[in-house]
Amino acid sequence: MVHDTILEDHLQKIAEAIRGHQSKENNIGVLGGLSGMALFCFYYAKYLDDDSFSDIGVEMISDCIEKINEGYSYPTYCTGIAGFGWAVQHLTKEGFLSLDCDNLLGQFDEYLCSRMKMDLVDGNYDYLHGAIGYGLYFLSRYQYAESSDLKLRYQSYLVELTKTLEELSISSGKALKWESTLDIKTGNRGFNLSLSHGISSILNFAARLYNFDVFKERTRKIIIGSSNYIFDLKDKHSEHMSLFPVWVEEDAPPEYNSRLAWCYGDLGIGLSLLHAANSLGDGVMRNHALEILDHTTKRKLPDDTLVVDAGFCHGSYGNAHIYQKLWENAKYESFKTLVDFWIADGMRKAIYEDGYAGYKQWDGSVQNWRPQLSLLEGVTGIGLVIIDYLSKEPNSWDECLMIS
Repeated sequence: MVHDTILEDHLQKIAEAIRGHQSKENNIGVLGGLSGMALFCFYYAKYLDDDSFSDIGVEMISDCIEKINEGYSYPTYCTGIAGFGWAVQHLTKEGFLSLDCDNLLGQFDEYLCSRMKMDLVDGNYDYLHGAIGYGLYFLSRYQYAESSDLKLRYQSYLVELTKTLEELSISSGKALKWESTLDIKTGNRGFNLSLSHGISSILNFAARLYNFDVFKERTRKIIIGSSNYIFDLKDKHSEHMSLFPVWVEEDAPPEYNSRLAWCYGDLGIGLSLLHAANSLGDGVMRNHALEILDHTTKRKLPDDTLVVDAGFCHGSYGNAHIYQKLWENAKYESFKTLVDFWIADGMRKAIYEDGYAGYKQWDGSVQNWRPQLSLLEGVTGIGLVIIDYLSKEPNSWDECLMIS
């Protein structure tokens, strides 16, 4: 197919961009750094059945370790050591690397746990840059640590995290919500619903913990309480562009004009509700979540979706990948149709001669377009989505974004 041939060409150009510009990346995290770029290299090597890009991936992981040995200490999941640890554990689990993760990663435990505790004291539960991100890393270690002592250590970290999240929650009837800073510049506080930074990430993370018996009792309350809060905010009349607001401030009515994206809006919210429903085995909740997600398929025009670039976080390829996973989960024809729609939309955005493989990301903070390498916002994420789209077998790299 011509369609696939064009995507193959995009993949090759993305791979060359990553190989040619990897030295520009100073961070090591999975979503915003070198270890995420390494994920692409290993999955691309698997797709091509060619080890040359695996060698580049190994080089990137070695570079991350060297940076740490030289004093790199930024801890977060998105850009730092926790995200690097998640990537190393994932690559080892999938057989791309052969490393003693207990020995390599265990040395970071005390430091990362202390940072998680500091964030919790500050009320910073943020998934990308705060406590939930550390929790996702510790969950991966709990699942795959070979040492029983280490497994118990990670269990204790996760119990402490869920206990503190429960203590930080604000109860209103049967609903639970968490307050956070909505705007760093203004200091405004309120209740953020997003998957990237808000209550949906707590729900999604708790649903993942619920799959393990040892965490069921405490996480059940968090899952039910947070999902009740989210459902209570659903637009009852479907009069607006979206069914949910981006966030809620105490003294202002919620605005139902969120974008169609992984990070903020109905897609990330619906996806998290679906994970919760599947974990609980709640058919009624699952149907409600699928109704929310099906409603998103009606939004295609740029003014309705607010999609302007191609990257994963809030762009065309991120939407395509989410609909691909939803199609695999629920087999709604509307989801299947949207996969091709958003892939084609992403392809049309490869128009920049000075971009990576033709792609640039819109940086709203400076109101300008810029080339980006990262998994979250750049061509690494675009490349991984294309690999999944063209592959005959499922891949699990998107667990790093709490999708699969």
